Amino acid sequence: MSLTFEDVKAAAQRIEGHVLKTPFAYSQRLSAITKVSLWVKYENQQMTSAFKERGALNKLAQLSEEERARGVYAASAGNHAQGLAYHATRLGIPATIVMPQGTPFVKIQKTQSFGAKVVIAGASYDESSAHAQELCRVAGAVYVHPFDDYDVMAGQGTLAIEMLEAVPDLDVMLVPVGGGGLIAGMVVAAKAIKPSIKVIGVEAAMYPSFAAKRNRQNVVSGGATIAEGIAVKEVGERT
Repeated sequence: MSLTFEDVKAAAQRIEGHVLKTPFAYSQRLSAITKVSLWVKYENQQMTSAFKERGALNKLAQLSEEERARGVYAASAGNHAQGLAYHATRLGIPATIVMPQGTPFVKIQKTQSFGAKVVIAGASYDESSAHAQELCRVAGAVYVHPFDDYDVMAGQGTLAIEMLEAVPDLDVMLVPVGGGGLIAGMVVAAKAIKPSIKVIGVEAAMYPSFAAKRNRQNVVSGGATIAEGIAVKEVGERT
């Protein structure tokens, strides 16, 4: 199985009306700094302030009634947790999120405010993920991976459709890369709509996991970075 443009178009139909079509606006200031015409997609205007809602909702919308009743599990310290919690609660699906020890209380509180049960376990995301998957297995529930899931990727890819609808002559997309789910979905959609477009992934210098995998290099990722949202040590198998 692989991700197709048909998957992304289907995701766009599923999430329409439930996720905002956020502004894609010209930035005069950034254009002046970079000396190119630069546009910004304002996903911070989503209900949970991030694009992660798109993939989470696309996954949830395809669950059977039996799967919905059993609930969903995930591991996340931030945006995926909140996006999944918000839409799961809206759809009446029980959601349990495992968050690492040391997660800021404000993130825990916000995830809980969207209706999810929060479990604190693991010293890192990897440990939290392993714990979440074990809890999910015991409960017979559905695990919603934050990036290494084709349904999640398809949901994230809807961003590219909206961007090219708004600015058809766009010639380059700069996409942040953590686990790779966002760029995987966006490149499939963008290249299908406009084959000539360039899609460039941008990683934190301390976490070059995607570049290392692509170049078959053994690079140790880790350390402090202001871009903590994309500080992922290993990209997905599918991304």
